[in-house]
Amino acid sequence: MSDRGFLFLFSVFMVLAGLGTAAWLLATGQAGSVDGLFLLLTSLMAALAFALYLAFLVRRAMEEARPQAAAKTQVAAPKQEPATVVR
Repeated sequence: MSDRGFLFLFSVFMVLAGLGTAAWLLATGQAGSVDGLFLLLTSLMAALAFALYLAFLVRRAMEEARPQAAAKTQVAAPKQEPATVVR
């Protein structure tokens, strides 16, 4: 497996783990205490950070795939000669 594939799967796991932790804290009522509130915010912040990284990975992969597809379908445009000024 490539490094990008591993990082993608790890990031998906971390987002799901952070959201799962937040849901567990809310479901059990532990988010009502100060410690639970900070744990809730920390898990949501970690999920957000990995979600932003996932968005970056997907956008970068799409940008790399786009020039290859455009190069295959691109038709050579005729060259235009510069305009000359007649006096």
